[in-house]
Amino acid sequence: MSCTIDHSKQDVINKLESQKTHLPQSIYSGSEKLLNSNPNQKTLNELFHLLKKYDLADKEEQLKRNQAFEAMFAADIG
Repeated sequence: MSCTIDHSKQDVINKLESQKTHLPQSIYSGSEKLLNSNPNQKTLNELFHLLKKYDLADKEEQLKRNQAFEAMFAADIG
């Protein structure tokens, strides 16, 4: 499901901060690192949607999102 709204880097930073206490440390720091690397708009949107309502997702959904985060981090490095 893709979104038609482009999220600014600041929107994503704010969303990351709002979910900080719910995220594994590795996901939080990886997201911070990704944001510091000047990601493109597609990456910003994907990151925003992985973070959105993370705290309300069940454990299974959180695991799926964590895998998607890790894939984004790996793609950014490669």
